Amino acid sequence: MPLHTPLSELFGIDHPIVLAPMGDVSGGRLAAAVSEGGGLGLIGGGRGDLTMLAAECQLAKQGTEKPWGVGLLTWAVNPEIIDWVIAQQPAAIILSFGDPAPFAKAIHDAGIPLLSQVHSLDEAKQALDAGVQVLVAQGREAGGHHGGRSTLPFVPAVVDIAHGIPVLAAGGIADGRGLAAALTLGAAGAMIGTRFEATHESLLSAAESKVMLKAKAADTTSGRAIDIAARPVETRWPAEYPARTVRSVFTDEWQDRDAELDADPKAQQEFRTKVAELHMDYVPIWAGEALDLIDELELATPLVQKIAHDAERALTRAHAYIR
Repeated sequence: MPLHTPLSELFGIDHPIVLAPMGDVSGGRLAAAVSEGGGLGLIGGGRGDLTMLAAECQLAKQGTEKPWGVGLLTWAVNPEIIDWVIAQQPAAIILSFGDPAPFAKAIHDAGIPLLSQVHSLDEAKQALDAGVQVLVAQGREAGGHHGGRSTLPFVPAVVDIAHGIPVLAAGGIADGRGLAAALTLGAAGAMIGTRFEATHESLLSAAESKVMLKAKAADTTSGRAIDIAARPVETRWPAEYPARTVRSVFTDEWQDRDAELDADPKAQQEFRTKVAELHMDYVPIWAGEALDLIDELELATPLVQKIAHDAERALTRAHAYIR
C-alpha cells in the first residue's frame, strides 16, 4: 500500500521523498523529475544567484505541474532574494544553515510552507520558534555541508521536541530501506541528496559523475579545506558546518590543516584556478556515505517510485517480525 504521512498530505504528493536542494546539482530539471515521480523536488538555490534561479525555476515550471520548491542558504541570502523566490510561487521554501526567523514572516504571509534544515537540537528549537511547517534533521553522513550529529540518534531526538511538526530525516539515505528506517524513527519522510545526484537529470558533468560512481563511502572526507580555498574569508561558509566530499589530491593535502591553508593565498588561488579549469583532482564532488549504495546513474522519476516501493516492502518485511 502507498505510504501516506503528514508530509505527503501537506504537499499533496504521492511519496514522502524530498530532493535535497544541492547547490550546483539540484537544478530545475532534476527537481521537476523528482516531482513527476511523486516526490517533492527542490531546486538548490544556494546563495540566491537570481540569474541562475530564474533559469532553473523556469525549467521546473516547464517540466512539471506538480509541487516543487526552492532551497536557500539562510546565512547567505537577504530579503530581496526571499521576495524574488516567493514571487515564483513555489510550493515550498527551505532555509538551511542558520536561523530562519528573519525571513519566516514573509514566507508565512505568502502562504508558502517553510521548511528548515537543522543540525542540532538548539537549531531545531530555533526553527520551531520561527513557526516552520517542516523540520529536516540532517546527520553528518550527508554529502556537502553538515553539522556534527549522526542521523540515526538525531532524527528521533528532533521528532521528540517537534510535538507533531513533521520531521524529515536526511543524511546517508539512498534507498527504500533508508526511507523505511526514517519512518520507523518517527520521521514523516526523507530528504535524499547523494542518490539523486547520481541521476541523468542532475547538473553534474559526465566527468564528475564518473568520479562519483567510482567512489565509496570510505573515499569521502569531511572538513573545511575546500571552503577555505574557494572564497575570501568574508564570503566563506560558517566554520561550524564542515563539508563532506569525495577525497581528491587537494583534500588529501590540505584537509585538517585549516590554519596553514588560511595563511597560504597561493594555495588558495591554485585551487580556484584548477577548479575553473575543471581539473578533476580539484573539482569538489559533494557526496555522502550513501555512496556505498550507488553504482549507476538512473532516471530520477522512476527512482522516486522505486525508493517508495522498496520502502513499502521493507516495512512489510519488518512487520512480519511482530508475533
